[in-house]
Amino acid sequence: MTYQEVLQAARTCSGPYCKVCPVCNGRACKNTMPGPGSKGTGTVAARNYDAWQDVCLNMDTICANGPADTRFTLFGQTYDLPVFAGPVGAVKLHYGDKFTDQAYNEILVPACAQAGIAAFTGDGTDPAVFAAASKAIGKNGGKGIPTVKPWDRDTLFAKLDQGKSSGAQMFAMDIDAAGLPFLKGLNPPAGSKTVAELREVIEYAGVPFILKGIMTVKGARKALEAGAAGIVVSNHGGRVQDGVPATAEVLPAIAEAVKGQLVVMVDGGIRTGVDVCKALALGADACILARPYVTAVYGGGAEGVKVLTEKIKAELADTMAMCGVHSLAEISRDMIF
Repeated sequence: MTYQEVLQAARTCSGPYCKVCPVCNGRACKNTMPGPGSKGTGTVAARNYDAWQDVCLNMDTICANGPADTRFTLFGQTYDLPVFAGPVGAVKLHYGDKFTDQAYNEILVPACAQAGIAAFTGDGTDPAVFAAASKAIGKNGGKGIPTVKPWDRDTLFAKLDQGKSSGAQMFAMDIDAAGLPFLKGLNPPAGSKTVAELREVIEYAGVPFILKGIMTVKGARKALEAGAAGIVVSNHGGRVQDGVPATAEVLPAIAEAVKGQLVVMVDGGIRTGVDVCKALALGADACILARPYVTAVYGGGAEGVKVLTEKIKAELADTMAMCGVHSLAEISRDMIF
């Protein structure tokens, strides 16, 4: 399959909210919730995308002519490129009834591993979703990151136990999911966590822990204080709060404050290998793409994941070559215009 064929096929089974646009820029779906859109005015997802387009790269081809090495190592595991599939829950509700969360993860997790990357998996009020995702990760040599919501302590510990027993080698929490409406009505309530509460969870996990949903330097420092091994600069695709900045806008300051002390990832509107290179030049260590991988699975299953990953890798390698760098370590802020 080609990437265009993946998109074409996805249009036959996605929806009614996701339109599988030629460019996934957050405009056609806007404030569709349920659906892939963002909250309130629905402008934050579009702002995320637009911010990457406003970043320009400096070309430099007066350099050695050699291949670009896109390999990336995270907590001892090496991947073909610094890109991960993002955690997505309730795919049947938001993207179309072709897949349940379990069926989606059973395709996504091994397909990502075979494509040389890894998937963050989603979580939900149905305990079977997290359990099945963790098992899928375990079956694929631990190449995946089970992602928990900010549940109450007992629920969190139970889910971490499931993940550890199935072989997960790292965990994540989308702490910004505290703003999701379905979490607020639970008893005991799920939601925001203090540094002390997060430290207890991270220590219990016993493996590298990533906090997703960091949008300020202050938040990044709190994550570091809590013992996180990594953060994801993320506004949850605009799905938890309207009127916030784009991730590209806040990334440089956050990276400058904590780079080298923990792994810095970023998501939100990243769609191509060119965007990945821009993110790394602004200080990120790696990028996460969520919506594009949903489309890849809906449009082509495991082959769709492979096609999308190969496309991003080729774009990243080509951009690196045209900017005069041959390894990820050489990508720097002076590449940004």
